Amino acid sequence: MSKKKIEDVKKRSLGKTKTLSEEENLDLKNLKKNIINLKKEVKKLKDELKDKTDKLLRSYADFQNYQKRVEKDLIVKEKEIKKEYISEIIDVMDLLKKAYEDKNPKHGLKLILGRLEEFLKKEKIKCYDSVGSKFDHRLHHAVTTIEKNGYKDGEIVEEIKKGFMMEDVVLRPAYVIVAKKQKK
Repeated sequence: MSKKKIEDVKKRSLGKTKTLSEEENLDLKNLKKNIINLKKEVKKLKDELKDKTDKLLRSYADFQNYQKRVEKDLIVKEKEIKKEYISEIIDVMDLLKKAYEDKNPKHGLKLILGRLEEFLKKEKIKCYDSVGSKFDHRLHHAVTTIEKNGYKDGEIVEEIKKGFMMEDVVLRPAYVIVAKKQKK
């Protein structure tokens, strides 16, 4: 319906002009129906928006609760792991005290070393030999280089500290002295 028709309908409905024609009555009824339908659609959309907003807020709250639960579980697990390792350290400390008090400390030290080796084996921690192998920056830490007969350039001459691995992860690289080419 055009703006002019709507204005004419308004004027007539206020009593300023004569009664409405059938066509104008029909237009007015259609307008009212459209307004009612639009109001229903707006209410439906508002309800859907409210429902989706509620679901989103519930999901967000669930996610926050999940995060808190995971953080709490991690803290508990960390404490359990610390407890286990500290218990092992306390056992070694007890053996050190006994070795210190023993008239033959060599026997006590042998027990301590055995206990530590058991612990490392249980945790799948292995030491690796480096002397004679080629320097690898992932496994070795070069303390210095030295010119030495009988060794190739980059070959490890001496191991200052053993390297340790847990499965495929290097816990501590081996501290080594590496051979370099002799100057001529």
